[in-house]
Amino acid sequence: MPQSLTNIYTFYRDGFKAMTVGRILWRIIFIKLVVMFAVLKLFFFPNFLNTNFQTDIQRADYVLDQMNRPVVLN
Repeated sequence: MPQSLTNIYTFYRDGFKAMTVGRILWRIIFIKLVVMFAVLKLFFFPNFLNTNFQTDIQRADYVLDQMNRPVVLN
C-alpha cells in the first residue's frame, strides 16, 4: 500500500514539474477560486442571520420556521 501511494505521489509531482502551460492554467484557476469565494462572499452574500437576529435562539427559530414552511405552488 505505501509503495502505491509513493508511486502516485511521484507521478503527480513529476507531472506538475514538467508542466509549462498547465502552471498558467492552475494560476488562473486559483485566482478564479479566490474571486469566487472571497470577493463574492463578502459583497453579495452578507451574513443575514447575524445582522437580523441578536441571539442564537432567535436564529435557530427563524431557520426552523423557514424549513417547516409549507411550499406554495403558483
